[in-house]
Amino acid sequence: MGSLFRSEEMCLAQMFLQSGSAYDCISELGEMGLVEFRDLNPSVNLFQRKFVTEIKRCEEMERILGKDKTGWLVPNLKAGVKVHVISYGTGLPMCHPVSLPSPCRFISGLIQRVKIEAFERMLWRVCKGYTILSYSEIDEYLEDPDTGEPTKSVVFLISYWGEQIGQKVKKICDCYHCHVYPYPNSNEERNDVVEGLRTRIQDLHTVLHRTEDYLRQVLNKASESVYTWVIQVKKMKSIYYMLNLCSFDVTNKCLIAEVWCPVNDLPTLRRALEEGSVMPSFVNRIPSNDTPPTLIRTNKFTSGFQSIVEAYGVGNYREVNPAPYTVITFPFLFAVMFGDLGHGMIMALFALWMVLYEDNRKLKRTRNEIWNTFFEGRYIILMMGLFSVYTGLIYNDCFSKSLNIFGSGWNVNAMFKSGNWTWDSTLRTNAFLTLDPIVPGVFNGPYPLGIDPIWNLASNRLTFLNSYKMKMSVIVGIIHMSFGVILGVFNHLHFRKKFNLYLVFLPELLFLLCLFGYLVFMIIYKWLAFSARDSQMAPSILIHFINMFLMQGDGVPPLFPGQVGLQVFLVVIALLSVPVLLLGKPVYLYLLHNGGANLMGMYREDPILSVPMSFFNFFFFFFLQFDFGDVFLHQSIHTIEYCLGCISNTASYLRLWALSLAHAQLSEVLWSMVMRVGLRMDTSLGIMFLVPVFGIFAVLTVSILLVMEGLSAFLHALRLHWVEFQNKFYSGTGIKFVPFAFSLLPSSFEHDGLL
Repeated sequence: MGSLFRSEEMCLAQMFLQSGSAYDCISELGEMGLVEFRDLNPSVNLFQRKFVTEIKRCEEMERILGKDKTGWLVPNLKAGVKVHVISYGTGLPMCHPVSLPSPCRFISGLIQRVKIEAFERMLWRVCKGYTILSYSEIDEYLEDPDTGEPTKSVVFLISYWGEQIGQKVKKICDCYHCHVYPYPNSNEERNDVVEGLRTRIQDLHTVLHRTEDYLRQVLNKASESVYTWVIQVKKMKSIYYMLNLCSFDVTNKCLIAEVWCPVNDLPTLRRALEEGSVMPSFVNRIPSNDTPPTLIRTNKFTSGFQSIVEAYGVGNYREVNPAPYTVITFPFLFAVMFGDLGHGMIMALFALWMVLYEDNRKLKRTRNEIWNTFFEGRYIILMMGLFSVYTGLIYNDCFSKSLNIFGSGWNVNAMFKSGNWTWDSTLRTNAFLTLDPIVPGVFNGPYPLGIDPIWNLASNRLTFLNSYKMKMSVIVGIIHMSFGVILGVFNHLHFRKKFNLYLVFLPELLFLLCLFGYLVFMIIYKWLAFSARDSQMAPSILIHFINMFLMQGDGVPPLFPGQVGLQVFLVVIALLSVPVLLLGKPVYLYLLHNGGANLMGMYREDPILSVPMSFFNFFFFFFLQFDFGDVFLHQSIHTIEYCLGCISNTASYLRLWALSLAHAQLSEVLWSMVMRVGLRMDTSLGIMFLVPVFGIFAVLTVSILLVMEGLSAFLHALRLHWVEFQNKFYSGTGIKFVPFAFSLLPSSFEHDGLL
C-alpha cells in the first residue's frame, strides 16, 4: 500500500541473455510479470526482425485453434475420409456378347458430363465405327479426385474389336482424363465382381463408421485441451515478440535487453533469471535520462478508484497519486448528491452481493459490457451505497420520508400552553400554523443526528433545505479544493523545488482562503452565533461577501466586530498574491539562471576548483536550457486559470446542492404519485391493488432514482474530482507501466472470442 500514495521507484536495467537460454529466461519473466521491455531495434521493420518466422507460425496456429472453439477438429478430419465406388449396374445398359462378332472386348470407365459429347465424336472419327459406346448419367454429384470439386459424371461402356482399336480407345480415354475400370467379358464374371464389390463396400462402410466413432471420441477428448493449447501458443508468440525487441551482440551468441523494473523487484528479477535457465545471465542497472513509466500497485479494492484517476490521465513518475484520497472523497461527494437512506441500502446490498460472489466465473466472464462495468466497479458501488446511507441519515430522508428516531426537538403543545394557539379558533381558521421558537418550550434543541423530522411536515421545508445544502456545498467545495492545493506541497518537496512552496503554493493558498475560506468562516460563524430565537436578526452573508469586494460596509450591520477591517485586509492579501504567483517563479528562475552561469564561469577560471565542475554542470543543466518567455507564458496561463478557476470551481460545487435537491424532489414526486395512491385506497380490494402499485413503484425507483440518478451523480462526482480537485496538484501526463506478464493474456482471449 506504500506505493499507492506515490508511484514506485523505477530503474532501467540491462540484461545479457545467452542465445540458448533466452527463450526460457523470458518465459520465466512472463510468469513473474516484473519488467517492461524497451525496443532496441526501432529502425528495423517488424517483418525484418530475427524471430518473425516463429511469430507467423504462432499466428497460423492461433488461426487454426480459433476457427471453432469446441468442434473444430472433427469436421476437418472427417472431411478427409471419402469412399468412391462405381457399381456396374447403375443405369448402364448391359452388353450381350452373343450378338456381337467374336472376339469382342470391353472398356468401362467414368468421364465428366461436359466431355462426353466430344469423347463420343473422337471415338467415332478415330475408330471408324469399330466401337460401340453406351453411357448413362449418374444422378448424384461425385467429387473429382484431382480437384476435389463436385462434378456431374457419366458412366460409359465401350465395345471394340481388335488390339489396335483397343490401344486407340485407351489413348483417347487417357486424353480425356477418364477413370477406366476393368470389365469382365462373361456375365458370370461380372456378377462375381459385382457381388465382391458389394461385400467390399459394406466392409468399408463398417470400417469407416467405426473409425469415425473412434476419431470423434479421440478428438472430443483432445478438444478439451484446446484452451491450454491456445494459452501455450499465445505465450510462445509473446515470448518471440519480446525476443524481437532485444538486440544481439557482435558474436550473435548473446541477447541484450533493456527493461524498466521497480527497484524493489531487482533481487526477484535476478532470481527469476537464475531459475529460468542453467546458463548464466546477468542484470546491470544503467543510468538513463528518459522518464520512467509509472507503476502504482493496487488490489481488487483500490483498482476501481485507480481506474477513475487514470481515466483523467496517468500520473507523472513519482507524482502524488490522488487515488487513496479518492477512495473517501469520491463516494462522499456522490452521496451528498444521492443521499437517501433507502436508495443507499438498495445500492449497498446490490454491491455487497457482487462482492460476495466475485469469484463466480459466470459473473466475471460475460459478454454483456454494461454488466462487466458494474461488476468491475463493485467496490466503488459498495462505498457509494454506504456513504449514501450516512448522508441519508444526515438528511433524514428515506424514500422521501423522515425517520423520527430520537424524537423531534420541536414541541407543539407549548404553543397551546402559552396561549398563542387555541383549539377552536386557531386550528379551524388556519390551514398552516407557525411554530415560534421564542416561546419557551417550543424549541428544545437540535436533533441529535441530521435534520429534525418535523421539517418533513413544514411548508417552508424546501426553503430551509435549499439554504442548508447550498451552504454545505460551498463548505465541502472549499475544503476539497484546499486539500488539493495542500497535496501539491508533497510534489514540490519530492522533486526538490522548494521555491514553489513560496512562489506557487503560498500565493495559491492565500488567494483561495482569503476570499472563499473567509466565506466558509462567515457561514460557520453565523450558524454558531445566531440561534433559532434570534435568527431573524442575522445579516445576509451574500451581502457581506459582495461588500467585501466593493470595500463597503455602511448601512449593513456587521456580522462581528471589526469585520470591515478584516475584509479589507483579506482582499489586499488576495490581490497581492496574484502578482507573486504570476511573476515570482519566472523571475526567480531567470535570476537563478544568470547567477548560475556566472558562478560556472568563476569555477572555470580557477583550476583549484575544477573538481566540483561536474556537480555544477549537472545542477545547472536545466537552467542552461532556460527560456524566460516559455516559463512566463506557462506561469501566466496557470495564474489566470487558477484565479478564475477558484471562482468557477466554487460555483461548480453548487451542483452538490442542485442534484441533492433534484433527487429528493424526484423521490417525493414518485412517492406521492404512485405509492400514496395505493395506500389511500380503503376498500376491500386495496391490498390487491397495492401489489401492482408497489411493483410499479419498485421498478420506477430502480430505473429512475437508482440507475439514472445514480449515473448522473456519478458523472458529476467524477467531474468534481477531475477538474476541481486533481488539477490543483495532478498533471496526469505520465506513461503507464505495462509489464510483460502472461497473466494479462486472458483479456486478449476475451477480445478474440476464445473464452
